Amino acid sequence: MTDFAARRRMMVDTQVRPSDVTKFPIIDAMLRLPREDFVPSDLVEAAYVGENLALAPDRVLLEPRTLAKMLDALIVTDNDLVLDIGCATGYSSALLADMAQAVIAVEEDENLATEARSLLSKLDVATVVLTQGALRDGAPDHAPYDAMLLQGGVEEFPQTLTDQLREDGRVTCLFMEGALGVVRLGIKQGGHIAWRDIFNASAPVLPGFNKKKAFSL
Repeated sequence: MTDFAARRRMMVDTQVRPSDVTKFPIIDAMLRLPREDFVPSDLVEAAYVGENLALAPDRVLLEPRTLAKMLDALIVTDNDLVLDIGCATGYSSALLADMAQAVIAVEEDENLATEARSLLSKLDVATVVLTQGALRDGAPDHAPYDAMLLQGGVEEFPQTLTDQLREDGRVTCLFMEGALGVVRLGIKQGGHIAWRDIFNASAPVLPGFNKKKAFSL
């Protein structure tokens, strides 16, 4: 029988801590949450490897290092309302629930949203509200948000999400330029988000986050 608790410890000790992620709430949540439950049955044995795991077309469970470093940069506190865009099967939302006051999770894929609801209920995660809809639209009914996290790549960050972030709010986002990407931390000031690079990573671009191609003759 596979010892998944041991695999979680190895994941944290070989992928998370060496990436300078040491905040206790992140470490504790990653040690406790059964990541293997959030992947398809044929990927259970790969749940703790250091790579993105495919969940649906152009949708992945971000590799542990990437997700942990994004959470670390976001500095989520127990007073924060957090928007989790593209929560997929709910792993990121369950992690955030350990750190935030409440999490609004958005998922547009019906099958992923159904799986996320089931898993969050099974794990008794009570502070996550999951809404199904276009990822790009966010969840304006619950805005403004203190922090945002996007579970995949983007080519552009839409104004719809900027508008839902509180002034001085934070967002971590993986900007993709071809096959290469960089995670950036954004702070909203004066109605606009100022971005700074944090680290390199890669993931498929989320639905609706492709840059609009300019028309030319």
